[in-house]
Amino acid sequence: MNFRNLVAGLALGALALVTPATFAANDQKSDKAIDEAVSGSWRTADAKARDADRHPAAALAFWGLKPGATILEIQPGGGWWTEILAPYARATQGEFYATAGNDEFKTRFADEKVYGKVNQLPWGKDAAPLPANKFDFVLLARGMHGWVRQGVAEKNLADIFQATKPGGVLAIEQHRAKPGQDPKVFNGYLDEKYVISLVEKAGFKLAGKSEINANPKDTKDHPFGVWTLPPTRQSSDDGKPVDPSFDRAKYDAIGESDRMTLRFEKPKK
Repeated sequence: MNFRNLVAGLALGALALVTPATFAANDQKSDKAIDEAVSGSWRTADAKARDADRHPAAALAFWGLKPGATILEIQPGGGWWTEILAPYARATQGEFYATAGNDEFKTRFADEKVYGKVNQLPWGKDAAPLPANKFDFVLLARGMHGWVRQGVAEKNLADIFQATKPGGVLAIEQHRAKPGQDPKVFNGYLDEKYVISLVEKAGFKLAGKSEINANPKDTKDHPFGVWTLPPTRQSSDDGKPVDPSFDRAKYDAIGESDRMTLRFEKPKK
């Protein structure tokens, strides 16, 4: 079974719009560039160790990342995806942007021989809107729960929508709650139907769902929410010592969270 058929097979929840033919439209250069970015020697050992849980190559193929894309990563955090996306953009003559405005991030990704030019854009309550109709591919990974808690999800998604080119992709990876969980519950997980409704309210259309990042071992009822699981591995309330009887191994055995993997597109008209 070739790589594209494997990804198509993993996309168990895909809509009619996402078919094996969609993946076949990505040429060999695209797959090779993704594989090379994922296997790059510049990636840290800790980052590569998480590939078994996060499936970066399969996820990017499902989302439809293409050579030469103008890429935007929203709130990249520690830069796990940046280590892949920035070199990919450099290798395929694309552009890479991130909503990260700190010196640590700038210094870490300063080597243009590896990462190309990593453009930083302001983000947050007082920041100017993102540039309009600029991005082919926007990635939001594990960030939606914070926006919902802060009451800024609709505003942020509206900004992303106007910044995405018609026909462009919004790729979402998000911890998945038990169906019907109240959005007001803050445990790091969100109901998939709720996320889809928020994103479609902003104007995007759901183009596919995948079970690439499903984890049936995740019971989603952990004492410190999703942060109990790897990679955070929280084992006590903030500032308190760990209870010696706390069964850390139990949660490590689960692995990383059960996650929805969603592809949205901005309508061309």
